[in-house]
Amino acid sequence: MAALLFAAMAMLFPLPSLAQNRPDIEKQFQRWIVSDLGPDAKRAGISERTLKAAFRGIALNWTLPDLLPPGTKPPKQQDQSQAEFSSPGAYFSEKRLQGLTATGRGLFSTHAATLKKIEAAYGVPGEIVVAIWGRESGFGRAKLPYSAVQVLATKAFMSTRKQMFREELIAALTMIERGDVDAATMKGSWAGALGQPQFMPSSYLKYAVDFDRDGHADIWNSVPDALASIAHYLQKEGWQRGRDWGFEVTIPANVSCAQEGPDLAKPVSTWVAAGITRISGKAFPSADLKAAGMMLVPAGRHGPEFIVTPNFYVLKQYNNSDLYALFIGNLADRIANGGGPFRASWGDVGKMLRSDVLAMQKALVARGYDVGNVDGLPGYKTRRSLGDWQAKNGLQPTCFPDPSLKGKIR
Repeated sequence: MAALLFAAMAMLFPLPSLAQNRPDIEKQFQRWIVSDLGPDAKRAGISERTLKAAFRGIALNWTLPDLLPPGTKPPKQQDQSQAEFSSPGAYFSEKRLQGLTATGRGLFSTHAATLKKIEAAYGVPGEIVVAIWGRESGFGRAKLPYSAVQVLATKAFMSTRKQMFREELIAALTMIERGDVDAATMKGSWAGALGQPQFMPSSYLKYAVDFDRDGHADIWNSVPDALASIAHYLQKEGWQRGRDWGFEVTIPANVSCAQEGPDLAKPVSTWVAAGITRISGKAFPSADLKAAGMMLVPAGRHGPEFIVTPNFYVLKQYNNSDLYALFIGNLADRIANGGGPFRASWGDVGKMLRSDVLAMQKALVARGYDVGNVDGLPGYKTRRSLGDWQAKNGLQPTCFPDPSLKGKIR
């Protein structure tokens, strides 16, 4: 998958022909380590010995995406006339989910005792932890071939997000300085994410735990440490013990779909009083009725509908995507309860040109709506703004952009 991403990025943002300049840029990189990064690392408590050991034999990795070598200009903004997003349903590959579920159930059973201890300590259900473990690293089986120091240093020296990667590089050096891991063992992804939970180094420093009590938090080789670190992350980000992530529901036609978002939370009992029911036919847990719930309609009226809990937004802290959080929730339900796909089908949406959605967003902003990021992608603020505009203009609210609306919102 990483190779495909590199190829795609290379097509979109090809590096200029720098073969003749690479030796000079490599020399600049070595000087940068000593004269620029070095003082910064020293102020962060990194010793000269650690710095030299970490960078011994390290050169730039020119195969990484999103590089901006010295002397080159940032890539032009990508043409937004392309159809750059597809139906949300494309995210939920049934074949992949079934494979993760089968493996996840086996590992859930194998590590049941550890997962019970983790839930007791952090309040996060084992199935949620296992689902994230599977999604992030294939339950620790994904290959992590990259030197994290090399990746982070390359990106801190020449990428479009230098400052972020510089901070992560200092965090990685702090890990080495503390004796958490040595540079050779610190393997990660092409983006610098580490170990089985795919933590960035700053997250390791905040959340990694030594659950097997062997003296250090090893998220590469220790399953108890990796799983407990995931749970600790979620706990620190606000996971509410005893609550689910959310529920697939049926929203009656007379209930506006323009009510979604974490800022429009209501007691679950209020949603129930409005006629919203669980699609499974089961009642909402009694403990949830007085607690906050939020509407979520990722495809508007064209796909599954949900009432989610604050825990859903904690899952988004791990990866800031509604679809990621839904994937984790659905996978966790399959692992724990034998659940299957969402009951409602995903409609044929998501084929709009990004530039068309962008035009709709700009028109809505001009009318006083808060659409969130004006980027041609239909986030929840765009969806609910669109639904509100539809209702006020005599249209049946769908809360999702479609070709029939082109040119109507002006």
